[in-house]
Amino acid sequence: MKQTDETIQRQLDKPQTWFVKYFPVRIRNTGEKEQKARQLVWDFKDGVASERVAEMTATRMMQEYGSQCSDIVFAPVPASSAEKNELRYKMFCQRVCELTGAVNGYDHVRVVGERLSVHENRKNEKEVRKVNIIDFDAAWFQGKQVLCFDDIITRGHSYALYANQLESFGANVIGGYFLARTHYKVKT
Repeated sequence: MKQTDETIQRQLDKPQTWFVKYFPVRIRNTGEKEQKARQLVWDFKDGVASERVAEMTATRMMQEYGSQCSDIVFAPVPASSAEKNELRYKMFCQRVCELTGAVNGYDHVRVVGERLSVHENRKNEKEVRKVNIIDFDAAWFQGKQVLCFDDIITRGHSYALYANQLESFGANVIGGYFLARTHYKVKT
């Protein structure tokens, strides 16, 4: 699927919910609240805050979608490796779906390898990174309403590319939930 600025923007224009502000470590003038939020993100990535984040996510889903949750597929944007993906999302997705009645999309998307990719960073400099290769159960997503989840949203490209891929299979991505949104300035 060819990704264009328009297809990416279409996904970014959909509803997005995030729970905490994330300040990268290089942002030093953070207070206790920001440091706790940063630690929550790190703990989630390490698989030790799954229950807390699942409860936050489920509460918000129930507030926003109520009984319609049972018609929604909850599908996380895969992590950078199969091991990290399982650690971060397997139990988390199971728990969110238990609490909301949503359909668990975790088992229908697998990380199967890595490849090198050129990325532009926030200063528009190019850098080479490893990115994951994802295997989708494409037919399973056809006709499904999907709510995507990712741990952090900065510019939103990973989420948008993932959502576009799901829609190429006939899914309808209704938006994205994120544990944190990256911020670079602390307002006092």
